Amino acid sequence: MIKTDSDIPSNGDENIVQLGADSDTDSVLARIKSIRSMAQVQTFNEDELQRRKIVYAGMPDKKLLKVYRDIRTQLLKKSAGENFVLLVTSVFEGGGASFNATNIAAAFSLDEAKTSILVDCNLHNSMVGNLGDFDGAPGLTDYLVNGDICEEDIIYSSGVPRVRVVPAGSYTESGAEYVSSERMKRFVKSIKKRYPDRFIVIDSPSLADSSEARILADLSDYVLIVVPRGKVSIPQIKTFQESIERNKIVGYIFND
Repeated sequence: MIKTDSDIPSNGDENIVQLGADSDTDSVLARIKSIRSMAQVQTFNEDELQRRKIVYAGMPDKKLLKVYRDIRTQLLKKSAGENFVLLVTSVFEGGGASFNATNIAAAFSLDEAKTSILVDCNLHNSMVGNLGDFDGAPGLTDYLVNGDICEEDIIYSSGVPRVRVVPAGSYTESGAEYVSSERMKRFVKSIKKRYPDRFIVIDSPSLADSSEARILADLSDYVLIVVPRGKVSIPQIKTFQESIERNKIVGYIFND
């Protein structure tokens, strides 16, 4: 349970992360065109949502559904109904951040007047495939290294109505360099400003295993920390939370 304790400027080379080999622009743009020509992702039925462990209206596990609705309510109260960027991270790898990020995004979509975007910044352990088949789809890191890719090119429909997804992309090394780039900062600011009815959820690597979570916290309005129940001591939690601006931490989810 939770415990409460601008549009992008024109693409210039100075905003592009230069890591590894140069991007094959024609190849990437061809993939984008191919994916865009495909039919809209088919909406998951209740059996698929159940199998993928994604919350939905009318699901048998009323208790779990209430948990995520309550989290949504608390976040909306905190933001006074305005859209925001929420970072979901865990204390340790495998702590449940991706599961919770997915279901928080899904919880916002339960309200037909709201939408959400799940941004996959967990470059080494991506879980957004649970929301659709994004294999080979240009994603966040492709956008960060290639100035010919626009933000619209990396935002995809998912199997959950009103939930959009930004997959991690082709480049999974040097994550800290990607997320600390000026282009990343502008991307986050832009999608928040451009889509005022959408709530942005960032799925982040753990605090213990990378520096990305701390960098991403600086780009976010709020931070929600997932704690594996019974596996982390209070001093450990305090140590990790000290690396994040305290007023951004909106709570903790103790994951069983």
